[in-house]
Amino acid sequence: MNKRVTGIGGVFFKTKDPKAVKEWYSKHLGLNTDQWGCTFWWLDENGNKCSTQWSPFKEDTEHFKPSEKDFMMNYRVEDLEELLETLKEEGVEVMDEIQKVEEGKFGWIMDLEGNKIELWEPNDRAFL
Repeated sequence: MNKRVTGIGGVFFKTKDPKAVKEWYSKHLGLNTDQWGCTFWWLDENGNKCSTQWSPFKEDTEHFKPSEKDFMMNYRVEDLEELLETLKEEGVEVMDEIQKVEEGKFGWIMDLEGNKIELWEPNDRAFL
């Protein structure tokens, strides 16, 4: 296996009013927000276009379950399926579902303190 995590794919957090939070960050910090939050574009070490997502979620979201935490990190990975198999072998709690969508592949694990972590094998071209 080459690299495991290659960068931060996103920062997701719960809030009472995601719309108001996005508007505040747009007005006061200049974030270019949309329905999902804000996408930050950058170039990787090989000059490829990459993105990192910032997203406020409604406080009653089920997306972070089974974690009870108010945040979830998303990490960019090189080979999701290989990494999930390796993590299972290492005794990490791996959610069995892999989601394949236009933006890439998503999988989930739990860390030792019960934080749900989203792993993303990105297809950044889907955002262009």
